[in-house]
Amino acid sequence: PVKLIMERKAVFESTGPAPGGTLRVKVGVDASGKITAAASDMKFEAGGYPGSAIGAAAMCIYSPYNIPNTVIDGWDIVVNKPKSAPYRAPGAPQAHYAMETVIDELCEKGGWDPIEFRLKNAAKEGTRRGDGVRFERIGCVDVLEAARKTPHWKSALKKDAPNGRKRGRGIASGYWFNIGLKSAVNLSVNPDGVVSLVEGSTDIGGSRASIAMQAAEVLGIPAEDVRPTVADTEGVGYTDVTGGSRVTYATGYAAYEAANKVVEEMKGRAAKLWDQKTADVVFKDGVFSAKKDSELKMTFKQLAGKLGETGGPVTASGSVDLSSGGGAYGTHIVDVEVDPETGKTDIIRYTIVQDAGKAIHPSYVEGQMQGGVAQGIGWALNEEYFMTKDGVMTNSSFLDYRMPTTLDLPRIETVIVEVFNPGHPFGVRGVGEVPIAPPVAAIGNAINDALGVRIYETPFKPGRILEALEAKARGDGSKANR
Repeated sequence: PVKLIMERKAVFESTGPAPGGTLRVKVGVDASGKITAAASDMKFEAGGYPGSAIGAAAMCIYSPYNIPNTVIDGWDIVVNKPKSAPYRAPGAPQAHYAMETVIDELCEKGGWDPIEFRLKNAAKEGTRRGDGVRFERIGCVDVLEAARKTPHWKSALKKDAPNGRKRGRGIASGYWFNIGLKSAVNLSVNPDGVVSLVEGSTDIGGSRASIAMQAAEVLGIPAEDVRPTVADTEGVGYTDVTGGSRVTYATGYAAYEAANKVVEEMKGRAAKLWDQKTADVVFKDGVFSAKKDSELKMTFKQLAGKLGETGGPVTASGSVDLSSGGGAYGTHIVDVEVDPETGKTDIIRYTIVQDAGKAIHPSYVEGQMQGGVAQGIGWALNEEYFMTKDGVMTNSSFLDYRMPTTLDLPRIETVIVEVFNPGHPFGVRGVGEVPIAPPVAAIGNAINDALGVRIYETPFKPGRILEALEAKARGDGSKANR
């Protein structure tokens, strides 16, 4: 093994940012507000080597909508800059920024309510995604209906704030397809009833707990009695990357499979103790019982203490190779306050509504949702690479690369929607990617609502806002930053 320690400058320059680029979207709508067609042309900067997230962007760009006629052109362009790399829903924030900006413009021009317009054109089960995939059960409509009922959306917003500042409200929807791939889990039952769980998914968001909870649900024992450990590649079966919102879904599914094998093995042990046939042993809510003798009952923990006299330790492995993760949707509502004198933008209220399929660990789900929003706010308002014409980064330190802090963030309100995913025994959908998809578009739409100017380049930093306001004052605001 080799340990490589990089200085901060090298981390910025060589580990890869999300791809920049340009996107053009054209959407056709009839007089009733029904989308009839859409065309998009997306050019992503790959950096010095091919491989930007253009494919994922193409999968996401039209996903919240049912559009009968679509075309998507995507370009992966090599440029003299650091290579791009996957970063939380790679390609989706850029795609939704373009699409949701156009949708907001259509609602503005047509006089349509932005949620009602989205509901009228929402993707449903059976809708074809822009790249041709037909959706199974999805929660796009459920999320929009939940957003419409939130106190945030129902509340009034005063456009004029103290000190001459202006306020605006924006909304945007986003999607991530989620992935499945391969995962493996090993379970071992200890004599005290505690179960050791070994899995191979690096925990970057509380996934050890969510995987343990799924095993515990099958075994009918408290989640605290399942002790999860993340092993390396020598300690557990092959497990794919922690990414794409797959861990709670796929590794959790593997834990479910392993736990069911444990139950079947322990049925046999109970049958041996009771001199019954295995088929005549029933397991429900953590209790083994005999069909033909109601007095023969034993809890999981009690039976675990007798494994030594019925054949020794009980272990089981579960593995999956899943082709899909069940796509998920989010709709975000944001209020901003902008100072037209300085161009400074403050986020004063934010609500995220998202379909989690089934929230295995609700507080961790909320944390993922809020974390994605925080990163999305950074994308929208501050974060960018400053490059010279020679491809050299000039702000490769956290002194110069502006990330959001607690002073930049409001309390992020969360609404969890649960639309069962038929591809998972507990209905789980990935959570981690979706929340970063809508924020840039939602904040851009809110700034337009506050100031009456569209900004077509990110981040929406003070200088760009002032340029847009100056262009509007000159009478060419429609061309500002386009």
